[in-house]
Amino acid sequence: MTTETFEFQVEARQLLQLMIHSVYSNKDVFLRELVSNASDALDKLRLEKLRDDALDADVSDLHIEIDVDKEARTLTVRDNGIGMSYDEVGRLIGTIANSGTAAFLQELREAQEGGGAEGLIGQFGVGFYSGFMVADEVTLVTRRAGEDQGTRWSSRGEATYTLEKVDDAPQGTSVTLHLKPADPENQLHDYTSEWTIREIVKRYSDFITWPIRMVPAGDDGDGAPAPETLNSMKALWARSREEVSEDEYHELYKHISHDWREPLETIRLQAEGTFEYQSLLFIPAHAPHDLFTRDFKRGVQLYVKRVFIMDDCEALLPPYLRFVKGVVDAQDLSLNVSREILQQDRHIRMMQRRLTKKVLSTVKDLMTKDAERYATFWREFGTVLKEGLVTDPDNREALLAVASFATTHSEDEPTTLAGYVERMKDGQDAVYYITGESRQSIENSPHLEAFRAKGVEVLLLTDPVDEVWADAVGEYEGKKLRSVTKGEIDLDSEGEEKAGEEREKQAEEFAGLLGWMREQLDEDIKEVRLSTRLTVSPACVVSDAHDLTPALENMYRAMGQEVPRTKRILELNPGHPLVKSLNQAYADRADRSELAESAELLHALAVLAEGGQPKDPAKFVRAVSERLERTL
Repeated sequence: MTTETFEFQVEARQLLQLMIHSVYSNKDVFLRELVSNASDALDKLRLEKLRDDALDADVSDLHIEIDVDKEARTLTVRDNGIGMSYDEVGRLIGTIANSGTAAFLQELREAQEGGGAEGLIGQFGVGFYSGFMVADEVTLVTRRAGEDQGTRWSSRGEATYTLEKVDDAPQGTSVTLHLKPADPENQLHDYTSEWTIREIVKRYSDFITWPIRMVPAGDDGDGAPAPETLNSMKALWARSREEVSEDEYHELYKHISHDWREPLETIRLQAEGTFEYQSLLFIPAHAPHDLFTRDFKRGVQLYVKRVFIMDDCEALLPPYLRFVKGVVDAQDLSLNVSREILQQDRHIRMMQRRLTKKVLSTVKDLMTKDAERYATFWREFGTVLKEGLVTDPDNREALLAVASFATTHSEDEPTTLAGYVERMKDGQDAVYYITGESRQSIENSPHLEAFRAKGVEVLLLTDPVDEVWADAVGEYEGKKLRSVTKGEIDLDSEGEEKAGEEREKQAEEFAGLLGWMREQLDEDIKEVRLSTRLTVSPACVVSDAHDLTPALENMYRAMGQEVPRTKRILELNPGHPLVKSLNQAYADRADRSELAESAELLHALAVLAEGGQPKDPAKFVRAVSERLERTL
């Protein structure tokens, strides 16, 4: 057969060199990754055979085999699973991580600099390449179940790899490592040692549901060595908590998630009665880089009576819990269940409700019992969890109970809504919030001036989803959620009659200016009025109580939804010298052409103050430049 030689992608070569020369102190993880890949291949074949009984594949003795040749210094990990076709080998093995290689490299370098690169190899589908940490050359031979022809892939981990079609390949995949010499100083152990292999499998892969066999040296008296099964094959989720160590749970999490870190929290749930199932879920300690991408694979592994059914079962948890990893093993589902059937199955819906409540109650426990771990959770996953406030009204109260937000009450400590309500001033009937891109930008917003002056707390919301959920939720414990940038704000108490009289007087005094400015700025604003929220700035722009904010308009447009442009309201601070002078000039001058430019500049400054951009930036710059020139 013809052997073809191909070059690795540039990023793939960089990744290989990082792995081979500098990344891992614990090189034992290579065997965990190869066994994990083999286990996945067996799961896929079992599932494929269930769906297609006509598939020409032997599933009578699915297993993983480890074979060591001390003389040749080779180690082979073999499975009789689904295998790969020639094209699949070229696509999956020949190009490291079809998507995410650049992100993986970046994370790999960061982890290396921080001393946390251990085990990172499992991410982004590159576990196969961990073999180059311990081998000078890696050879893969595979044949896809149901096909006649196999494929051989080989590389020394440098610039190229070879591909060749072969006729005598057995079903499944075998990976043969031509091992480097042992080097204990660099944590490169003798991987031809049977004791070393047993210890690694027991530590990392004992829970694998398929037998991992090794043929020991010597014989059993008949001349043929008897294969030895190295793992217990006991499903961790089916064993009592007392029987399982935290390390075993953590290894299962790493196997499922391909994460190098330990999970933040482990969640067990066992349901008995008319519908029985067991679940073992994990909350990661770190958000994956692609959590908010369309291609992010969400869902947990679904088993039925210990038989693997589906890798990413989306129906078991809502999208806002897509970061949760784990296993659910149901006793009463069909082995032929499909994704379409799962969407309609009442048992699945019941499981989703129960699992969701369990995850949220676990987060609540973290909040009350372990502030540090809760802070880690909310920092990593708070943004995605808040999506549920919009999409899952049934669990809205539970979500609000575990949510925390930055606040003007403290520079460092976030607050819960319950904490905010406890601190509310007498007579305050709303929970106030402001949205923006960052805390720094919104803390300096003119919209906060009156709140700061009167000591009224405001939530500082900086996630894009905050614009949506605050409108959807509407209120908390009978207190309306109010944006400080929308509608009219009146922080004066009912007894402050003097303030009311003063406003009436100002309204009369500025009535002419307000009407004139409304005409001058008609294209951009719907109203000009005096402000009760400004104490320092001359002006600000606000949205009407029921209008979309500019940020929400932009969000909808980014999603491809056309929304009409909403005119906003310009508020003037009647106590500011600039506004007073403008009012005086309006009263004194018959020719107001220059004042019209001043009105436009004042509006543009208000837009800039909230982080927006003037409609015509070039015109704005020219006008400001000319004004500055005239003052010099």
